[in-house]
Amino acid sequence: MSSAQPEVLPAHAPNIVLRGGPAWLPDEQRTRYATHVEGNLKVLFGNAYEHFLPTAETVEQEGVRLRVFEWSRRTYVAE
Repeated sequence: MSSAQPEVLPAHAPNIVLRGGPAWLPDEQRTRYATHVEGNLKVLFGNAYEHFLPTAETVEQEGVRLRVFEWSRRTYVAE
């Protein structure tokens, strides 16, 4: 039995940055973790979903490379 432990990264380690969309969206909420970085992203903010599309662009923040997602549209939560 091996005692070696695999390296585990925290699930919340940022890997994307959100660009565009509502001006009221705080900067600290624009850098986040996404499970899938190849598909579209839908994020709930208040009573609406903000939709972001992946770009080929990456940026570096604090030594970490982040995939850029560009805002595309908003849809509202059904009541």
